[in-house]
Amino acid sequence: MGTRRKAREVALQVLFQIDISKVDVHEAIDLFWNNFKAPANVKCFSTQLIKGTQMHLNEIDDFIKSCSENWSLERMPVVDKSILRLAVYELVYCKDIPPKVTLNEAIDMGKAYGSENSGSFINGILDALYTKICKKNESKDIIGTDRFSEL
Repeated sequence: MGTRRKAREVALQVLFQIDISKVDVHEAIDLFWNNFKAPANVKCFSTQLIKGTQMHLNEIDDFIKSCSENWSLERMPVVDKSILRLAVYELVYCKDIPPKVTLNEAIDMGKAYGSENSGSFINGILDALYTKICKKNESKDIIGTDRFSEL
């Protein structure tokens, strides 16, 4: 398994824990690393994903809500919601990661850790969000701007 995939899986576990137990992000990270071992690069990338997702949680949730017809965040399974939050963080704030990589990783995690419908559910929401990004960027005809400026 690749370093980034492992880091995403760690991030998913910690984000899930934070959502379920309402524990502080730093406490959740410390608790995880006190019980599990991983290479330094996995720790570094997963910590970036976890802290970044939590730091921008309100904006991320707004993006998800804007693309999830008939699904409130409260109705979403916690695993799916955690995967979506992580993926939206990557799409919006991690410009060094190609969007298609983020989409594929999120769908794969949904299939591995969610229900039998999670992969398609996650794909639908992220595809709608990515389409919005592309349309917004095409209409502005600006290259290299923030992926979500005025979305």
